[in-house]
Amino acid sequence: MIRAPDETVYGLEGPQDAPVVVLIHGLGLNRAVWDQMVPALSAKFRVLSYDMLGHGQTPAPKAAPNLAMLSGQMAGLLDHLGVQKAALVGFSLGGMIARRFAQDYPSRTLALAILHSPHRRTPEAQAAILARVKQAKHEGPASTVEAALVRWFTDAFRLQRPDVMDRVRGWVLANDPATYPFFYEILATGIAELVAPHPPIAAPTLVVTGDQDFGNGPEMAHAIAAEVAGAQTLILPGLRHMALMERPALTNAALLSFLSKAAPHG
Repeated sequence: MIRAPDETVYGLEGPQDAPVVVLIHGLGLNRAVWDQMVPALSAKFRVLSYDMLGHGQTPAPKAAPNLAMLSGQMAGLLDHLGVQKAALVGFSLGGMIARRFAQDYPSRTLALAILHSPHRRTPEAQAAILARVKQAKHEGPASTVEAALVRWFTDAFRLQRPDVMDRVRGWVLANDPATYPFFYEILATGIAELVAPHPPIAAPTLVVTGDQDFGNGPEMAHAIAAEVAGAQTLILPGLRHMALMERPALTNAALLSFLSKAAPHG
């Protein structure tokens, strides 16, 4: 375990002279969500994974968090490591942080891979996520985790891999009930500052989701990509929100193909 001066816990693997790829996890999770993907990615890239504020082993912020604060956390970590530019891979809330960073620090953004991340929701979907935020505020992470596992993993995988369900459930339940809802609210309401970015994001971009990701589905992926010139969209068949844990090799193949062109070594 390595801590930056601001107490951010991070890991750094891969060739020292390779382009840096930053992995940004989602709500209620931690950097261990990338465990099955880091070995392949770090064979070609310098891979930085970290626990966002209030998650994993990184302490919660003293003030209410927002996307700019979470973007600034990543910028501070890159500063600490002496990294000027990086390719960003953000999952769900992490994909929102990656987009915020690309707007805040365009000259430091080498490329973007946005995985299973939201765009503007329908009124019904927005009402549903706000109801979950309210539930989390009153009853804590335990009140939402079982329904989340259903949204995140296919039925067959949940039955076949109870060990993975236990691991992910444990990550979510480890969140502080006092701070978790604030991060959930960012996921629910922060999208307004990311839609139709001005100036538009100019970095090479790949947007990925699963065709069964009910909360961040293909229509959202295409909407995100439509706002970034030249962006590519990839829809993974038969997968829900947590494709990166259910089929890590599939997600990795897409990332390696994209990053090898967008952030070439040498």
